[in-house]
Amino acid sequence: MAEWLYERGIGEARAALVSDGRIIEAAVECDGSGPRVGTVALARLFEVLVPRLQGRVTLPGQGDALLDGIPPGISEGASLKVRIVREAIPEPGRNKLPKAVAVLDDAEPAAGPDLLARITASGHAVRPCHAHEADLLEASGWSEVLDEAERGEIAFPGGVLRLSVTPAMTLFDVDGSLPPAPLSVAAATAVGEAIVRHGIGGSIGVDFPTMPDKTARKAASDAFDAALPQPFERTAINGFGFMQIVRRRVRASLPETVRGDPVGAALRAALRRIERETGPGVQHLRLPPALHARLSTRPDWIAELERRTGRPFATAEEPRSG
Repeated sequence: MAEWLYERGIGEARAALVSDGRIIEAAVECDGSGPRVGTVALARLFEVLVPRLQGRVTLPGQGDALLDGIPPGISEGASLKVRIVREAIPEPGRNKLPKAVAVLDDAEPAAGPDLLARITASGHAVRPCHAHEADLLEASGWSEVLDEAERGEIAFPGGVLRLSVTPAMTLFDVDGSLPPAPLSVAAATAVGEAIVRHGIGGSIGVDFPTMPDKTARKAASDAFDAALPQPFERTAINGFGFMQIVRRRVRASLPETVRGDPVGAALRAALRRIERETGPGVQHLRLPPALHARLSTRPDWIAELERRTGRPFATAEEPRSG
């Protein structure tokens, strides 16, 4: 029976839905990543981008958001209540702003549900995990899932998927040694499972091998439909082997989160490991230069690590090789 494993880590919360010792779905929620979906807040219309259709609002203490639809009578500088319907999405060079809509009812300002609240409401049991206990997340393949998100290589029987994240869509390229028809069926199942495992939404493209045979294309489509739960929309696989999927997108996928801030992701993963490996006395941490530099800006993370382990920490850069 599937259950959620949940950790309140340093700098992030993490969770994995596990069934038969395998991660079905994984999620990371970084601290300070902006307003969550469902947040209701009093905002100020900072700028009209498209009259009546789109504006930019400022949320006190939470940055800016794009507003879809400007209510009549609201002009620049006016206050209005908004609800967040999509969280910020990391992109190279900048983040895509959260998306909001105007709230016209009497909903009170409140933060949207966090990761723990969302998985608790999913209907599956939730098991809190702690550093002094057996590492159930790691035993289920947590590091392997993070590696998939970071490197974009997802192995499956007979081949490998190569995952690329672009501002327009997430792309899967299929490669393998099997003939095109069985390779595409196996890949279709792997793609559907990967979409769920990494929380991928929005526009998704899959580049299968070229399959002139309509029967082979339908077999791959059927395998994909069986692997990815509704709701989603997709095209048929065309003769060149391409299929496009559209899925609701309300927050960043795991690959977007990891790749949007690779130094932060690596540092949080290192702190997770360090928390479990702490010995007696003063702990001397040697970190790669980029991680050491980032940690030096987060004394609260060091303080939390010391609080959790009951040990003082001294940090330094790893010696540079060569």
